[in-house]
Amino acid sequence: MSGLSQAGLDRWRATMTAHVERGSVPGLVALVSRNGETHVHTAGLQEVGGVPMARDTIFRISSMTKPVTAVAAMILVEECRLRLDDPVDDLLPELADPQVLRSLDSPVDDTVPARGPITVRHLLNSTFGHGLIMAAPGTYPIQDALAELGLTPGPPAPASTPDADEWLRRLGSVPLLAHPGETWRYDTAYDVLGILVSRAAAQPFEEFLRERVFEPLGMVDTGFFVPAADLSRFATAYSGDSVFDPPAGQWSSAPAFFSGRGGLVSTVDDYFAFGRMMLDGGVLSRLSLRTMTMDQLNAGQKVGGELTPGFFKSFGWGFGVSVVTRQDAVDKVPGRFGWSGGFGTSSAMDPLCGMVSVLMSQRAWESPGGPDVYRDFLTTAYAAVE
Repeated sequence: MSGLSQAGLDRWRATMTAHVERGSVPGLVALVSRNGETHVHTAGLQEVGGVPMARDTIFRISSMTKPVTAVAAMILVEECRLRLDDPVDDLLPELADPQVLRSLDSPVDDTVPARGPITVRHLLNSTFGHGLIMAAPGTYPIQDALAELGLTPGPPAPASTPDADEWLRRLGSVPLLAHPGETWRYDTAYDVLGILVSRAAAQPFEEFLRERVFEPLGMVDTGFFVPAADLSRFATAYSGDSVFDPPAGQWSSAPAFFSGRGGLVSTVDDYFAFGRMMLDGGVLSRLSLRTMTMDQLNAGQKVGGELTPGFFKSFGWGFGVSVVTRQDAVDKVPGRFGWSGGFGTSSAMDPLCGMVSVLMSQRAWESPGGPDVYRDFLTTAYAAVE
């Protein structure tokens, strides 16, 4: 017995198909697995007017890259090549002895010395001092400084991002937004973490992920670009009804920078293999996975950087994943963890229910709260649990 009711699975499939028929997304691939039984549903097209979605369609998974980057870092922690509370100064001298803005609205040159160094833990729990500013562009002087350096937050742009060394040099030339360890801020930490992994391992980040994560887990279609032979399986990415990136676009060749915050492409089965490992162990020990998937923020760190109002009322943040801390909906089971991607992908792993859920679509989110298809995907998946 899978522990998933047939009636519930039928409703789950029908709800996903209805989203495609209403035009919420051109197409999708959805997976739910519990107690060793896996169900996959495909609906719609890889692109408007194109071929049908298939189980092996490839998607830009954007921020679902972050948990993968965190796993890579934790592999090195287990091998004692990184230590959680060690400063990163030796490996990332560009970020040594940082200056910090006196306040977020201060001029860029109004700074104070950081109270302490940036550590590996600060990168893993996104408190190192940089990240998204939830305000309109130009609200604060630091936003203009970041824009001039080509560091404006936004969707991954592999074709226009400089190589890792140059990117980090630019980031190190501007002050931190907050003292290391002070405030959770989303996004930027995982690009820095990918560079740290590469330097600690003395090999390209892409190569480390392939050898230590993808190959052991059988993730044959996951990487930082899609080979020419596989472009026919690559979904078109949309922003609204406009094409954001076609199959032969930015992910059709190797990038200069392997982005740990959002650069990967993958398939539903590849990410399912990653999700099962996050529940059951594999490339990491169970205790490392437990550490990653517990709330790693204190109350003070949750003030000032929320993606959406009230986010931290129901969620905490581990290493690369959100963690449910309060059940205020059918799908918000405490201990459930995972993350989503801004191009329309999502994953959830639930130790209590023994369930892995993966949704792949390719229409960009229009707000930080995410699209209805994501919420309906999880609601109907959980409603099917017997």
